Amino acid sequence: MSFHNKQLNGMVDMGSSSQLYVPPRQGAEWLVGVGFRCWLAGYDTGDIACWETGWNEYSKALGPERAKRAVTELACWVRTLRGHASRKIEYYPFGCNGFCPDECMAVSLIAASQHSRCPAMQACALALTGSSFVDPVIDAANAFGDVLQDADLRLSPEAVAALAANSRGGENAAAAGRG
Repeated sequence: MSFHNKQLNGMVDMGSSSQLYVPPRQGAEWLVGVGFRCWLAGYDTGDIACWETGWNEYSKALGPERAKRAVTELACWVRTLRGHASRKIEYYPFGCNGFCPDECMAVSLIAASQHSRCPAMQACALALTGSSFVDPVIDAANAFGDVLQDADLRLSPEAVAALAANSRGGENAAAAGRG
């Protein structure tokens, strides 16, 4: 996959209709996206190094005690999401600087949870799972979002609509983020 140098508002044009969100390599959005990526990779490959990489990011950002709770809820959320997905959830390799559409949608789901935007949560969960049975996914996202908030990590309200809309290019996700 080739990347173009054109960058506007955190989005990198990758040609055709695909875009890559490039967040700062710190903060709540980065941590959620990277944790999502590491846990999916760990479940898919069975390689504990993926989870160790995710743990190291959380421990560095939160300290070991707060990271324990956050990583526990992260793992539960990702496991629940995978268990209810009727499609393969995509993610980029750990070293990639940006987030793919599914990673963006996952970040938007947690942001929507923290900002109590139920329609956006539903839209993100539906888009990620490809299934209409999303209540357990939303419950797990709420638990993860709450633990992050307790650890003083609050995702931006702009992440609710901006990432969801840009990752899927759809008006419905953007409209849901306003609700």
